[in-house]
Amino acid sequence: MKKKKIFILIITAIIIYTAIFLIPEKKTEPETSEKPAISASTASERIDYFASHGWEVEEIAGKDITVPSDFSEAYEEYAVFQDRQGLPLREYAGKNARIYVYDVKNYRPENKKMLAELLVCNDNVIASMVYSEDGGSIKLAVS
Repeated sequence: MKKKKIFILIITAIIIYTAIFLIPEKKTEPETSEKPAISASTASERIDYFASHGWEVEEIAGKDITVPSDFSEAYEEYAVFQDRQGLPLREYAGKNARIYVYDVKNYRPENKKMLAELLVCNDNVIASMVYSEDGGSIKLAVS
């Protein structure tokens, strides 16, 4: 009788372990992006994006680009930077986008000229960064 109880306890423990650790959890709600899309369809919206984070900027260039499908090591670092800001760069791999570059007017650490960039796809912000003009010795998140 004692052996039967031990056997039942072992079988019960295996069933509980399987239920907890091996059967995948079913999600009841669809996954949604953490942050809503940030509209950047007009020059005013793009400048307002920076202003909302305390940056005073003036547009100096814009260029059409394609977000790489496969990220190089440098682009992966850029993507990680965007992940930390909650921006969806990775979702746009292989897509056409437009990059806007701005002169930052209200921040000059160590007398270095600072630039800001905004990557826009489908009229939404997908990446942003503030960096020193000297090749990026200083890199800052926009938000």
